[in-house]
Amino acid sequence: MSAPATDLSAAGTRQAQQARRQILVTSALPYANGQIHIGHLVEYIQTDIWVRALRMHGHEVYYVGADDTHGTPVMLRAEKEGLTPQQLIARVWQEHKRDFDSFGVSFDNYYSTDSEENRVLSESVYLALKDAGLIDTRDIEQAYDPVKNMFLPDRFIKGECPKCGAKDQYGDNCEVCGSTYAPTDLINPYSVVSGATPIRKTSTHHFFRLSDPRCEQFLRGWVSGLAQPEATNKMREWLGDAGESKLADWDISRDAPYFGFEIPGAPGKYFYVWLDAPVGYYASFKNLCEKRGIDFDAWVKPGTKTEQYHFIGKDILYFHTLFWPAMLEFSGHRTPTNVFAHGFLTVDGAKMSKSRGTFITAESYVTSGLNPEWLRYYFAAKLNGTMEDLDLNLEDFQARVNSDLVGKYINIASRAAGFLIKRFDGRVQDGAMDHPLLAQLRDAIPHIAAHYESRDYGRALRQTMELADVVNGYVDTAKPWELAKDPANAVALHEACSVSLEAFRLLSLALKPVLPTLAAGVESFLSIAPLTWADAAKPLSSTTPINAYKHLMTRVDPKQIEALLAANRDSLQATDASAAAPADAKQKSKASKDAPAMANAAPETPDVISIDDFAKIDLRVALIVDCNVVEGSDKLLQLTLDVGEERTRNVFSGIRSAYKPEDLKGKFTVVVANLAPRKMKFGVSEGMVLSASSTNEKAEPGLYIIEPQSGAKPGMKVR
Repeated sequence: MSAPATDLSAAGTRQAQQARRQILVTSALPYANGQIHIGHLVEYIQTDIWVRALRMHGHEVYYVGADDTHGTPVMLRAEKEGLTPQQLIARVWQEHKRDFDSFGVSFDNYYSTDSEENRVLSESVYLALKDAGLIDTRDIEQAYDPVKNMFLPDRFIKGECPKCGAKDQYGDNCEVCGSTYAPTDLINPYSVVSGATPIRKTSTHHFFRLSDPRCEQFLRGWVSGLAQPEATNKMREWLGDAGESKLADWDISRDAPYFGFEIPGAPGKYFYVWLDAPVGYYASFKNLCEKRGIDFDAWVKPGTKTEQYHFIGKDILYFHTLFWPAMLEFSGHRTPTNVFAHGFLTVDGAKMSKSRGTFITAESYVTSGLNPEWLRYYFAAKLNGTMEDLDLNLEDFQARVNSDLVGKYINIASRAAGFLIKRFDGRVQDGAMDHPLLAQLRDAIPHIAAHYESRDYGRALRQTMELADVVNGYVDTAKPWELAKDPANAVALHEACSVSLEAFRLLSLALKPVLPTLAAGVESFLSIAPLTWADAAKPLSSTTPINAYKHLMTRVDPKQIEALLAANRDSLQATDASAAAPADAKQKSKASKDAPAMANAAPETPDVISIDDFAKIDLRVALIVDCNVVEGSDKLLQLTLDVGEERTRNVFSGIRSAYKPEDLKGKFTVVVANLAPRKMKFGVSEGMVLSASSTNEKAEPGLYIIEPQSGAKPGMKVR
């Protein structure tokens, strides 16, 4: 179930090339209710780079995707716009496909989950699970809109938070105090759809029996093959200890009205979108198979030698490592070879925000004049195959693209091509192809290819840019511009230019999975066939002259970034409103200072807060997974915390004077979980660890982190 081991040796790469693999790859399906933004693109760019790197080995690789089209939000948005759901999803499909094409995402097939193939496959999976005794029906009570005559999902109910009283909160959690609750707990609830007060109504629902011992036994074995330790650990946490499974049955049905596929034999009941969405992977591939004459069953049935990989965000790991493989296993299909999860994207250290202009759509990036391959390169440079979050720092983005791609890489071609065209008819010197510098680059290519396959793109690009530095050092030493001044140096000039151009070709080969459009331009410029990994050993030849050099890539202009931010800054009203509160507070503070002092004033005491104020603070138990000193600071420790979420948090805490890192690893503490992320010199801090100290630290030195008693678990609320 795990991915084939990667041999970093040249011999291992040659062997992998000879053994042609059959590989099906998917990315998560974007929902047909919104635009593609750059957070989405992290995943599609990551997947596309991997797919392109494997294709360059000559493997049979198919990359398929689709729009996720079903569900209540699509149905209601279509109604609001005066469209049928089918009209809405057809329009959104065009928008999504446009954006993917702009960023070079090379789907072999991009389809829709609202397809006949998906209906047939979803029904087939459901009926097979039913025949296996893994479908159950039971009555449940839900919120119902008496005006729209529909059951309401949690996010379509609002009201006052039962914990802090905040108004206009959703039916599953409060965005003010962070509390979670059932929709029925809301005070003065109302339907987001009609404004009516929901009533409680009972309905029969269909469940996939994930709690069945067969599912548990299968999943405990399947988890051992996951490539990412973080995913394995999280899945084992969800499974619980052997004999004490935490798996719960999964509600896979929704009541009419609902946009989706009706469940066979259950009129008025529809498949919940999360059942038919992953089946949509197979539906898109089946559509491709029908168009190309591929044997679909030979790829998806048990026992096949084909490989199947899913790239997803870590927020949907639960669905892809529990429900999806179990559905496949017990419906007569092969299970995924592996699931690769990635982290979230922040912009300049914070979550994407419309008011800050950092909620950046894919379309606005392109229309602002920014080259999509700049973003592909920047994301790739930060991706390492783990579930870590990554940050788009716009200043760093500009500096890295301009330095690496233009300053180090493109300049190699621009410094050599002109001399080769003018002095040597655009033909390289064949004898120069044996230069030791070129042997160094050729030896590195298999290692770079292996880094791509292990999804450690950051390492692949670091090694490539280190080689670019070596090549630039060679050019600086050879000084072709000096050699060109004296005709007696013609042979040396020819060699320098030939070595430089061949080195540029090899660097282009190393960058091709990340920069496919640029690589195509290089192939045209050098008059060569599309590059594959095997071409590392096929140097340029004097028999084929190069073409005249044209600029292959420009630098990032700061004005383009300014235009991008302006295009995404919908309104500053939220920022202005938030700024008003501190201003009012300052005015009140000034007024109190100007007032006469009171006679017989009471001793100074802390300000009194209400229980509602306290409820706004989300205190959680956290496990200190890792702890390290922060280089450059004599006060801070960097803590990696498990707060019971699907990812760990990074927190900087000024407790270095009291603790050594090794003293804290494995301990439990308490963290303020809903504190706004703070961008610091050393990174982003995502919370605050609670500690105690004397009010007079000089007289009573000492600092003590708060530790829960034994039995506490990560994520528990402190009340």
